[in-house]
Amino acid sequence: MTPPEGSVSAPRVTVLLSNVLDRVSLSDGENDKAGDEKISLSGLIHALEERAFGLGLLILALPCCIPFLYGIPQIVALPMLALAAQLALGRHEPWLPRSLAARQVPVKGLKNVVGRTRKYLGFLERLAAPRLTFLSSGMGARIVGAVMLIPTASILVPLPSTNTIPGIGVAIASVGLLERDGLLILGGLFLGLLWVGGLVFLGGEVVSAILGLVSGD
Repeated sequence: MTPPEGSVSAPRVTVLLSNVLDRVSLSDGENDKAGDEKISLSGLIHALEERAFGLGLLILALPCCIPFLYGIPQIVALPMLALAAQLALGRHEPWLPRSLAARQVPVKGLKNVVGRTRKYLGFLERLAAPRLTFLSSGMGARIVGAVMLIPTASILVPLPSTNTIPGIGVAIASVGLLERDGLLILGGLFLGLLWVGGLVFLGGEVVSAILGLVSGD
């Protein structure tokens, strides 16, 4: 449903995230111990319904945005890459290989992450407005998915500084996809690409310096 003109559409993102996780908590029977609910990635993607790509990328990117949070980012990195690749390929519904679909994440952990990032999401939501909407659908969305492969691939690298800023970039771009805000999409992609480019450049400089020391040049 389209909100009335002039209304603030921004709260939809945080509300949708919370609603999805609440629905998962109530319906998931994979773990009966209170507070220990877990959801398979296939179950999570299914719960996201028609907004699976935007919400899926956002909810999986949020744990990567929090520095020194270990465990969940390593679980969600490959599914993020799979979603970005399928967005680039123009798929209408996400699909995960059985090995990824069976992975489980703690619902409580996801809720905590959403809670910790709520004020930042709220800030983005207040900025969001339908702009450059061609980037959020059709060929534009496919190009966005292709570019998003770079920061999502960085999150897979098990080295310091490779996941927090790229994760933030993917999260911003995902909010842009949900809000049909091309400026947010471009901003998120630029942040992720700039950081990854800097890491590659610095990594090359470090390797060159080490080789110079070894060779005695």
